[in-house]
Amino acid sequence: MARKRLDNRRFRLPARRSEAAALIALLAMAGLAIAGPSGLFAWSENLRMRDVRETRLAKLQIERDHLRNRVELLDPAQADPDLAGELVRSQMGVVHPDEVVVKLAD
Repeated sequence: MARKRLDNRRFRLPARRSEAAALIALLAMAGLAIAGPSGLFAWSENLRMRDVRETRLAKLQIERDHLRNRVELLDPAQADPDLAGELVRSQMGVVHPDEVVVKLAD
């Protein structure tokens, strides 16, 4: 009878180990789902970062559109005379004798 119990323990021990390993793996996955880099705790941080990046993207798109407009106005085939005159005056310091220069604070 004692030998039968010992055999039963030997038979059940590996099953208990596999159950324990499965439980540990399940708890590890649950922990990562909650506190991992893409888990529930990181969700609000990811949403905040998305909002910041969307705001920055909107500003960059506005700046890109502004630069695209300036490039189109400076097309050598048909340059805008007002913009060309503004650039020459601002970069080379060229002013006609009858013009008055008024400096504004940026």
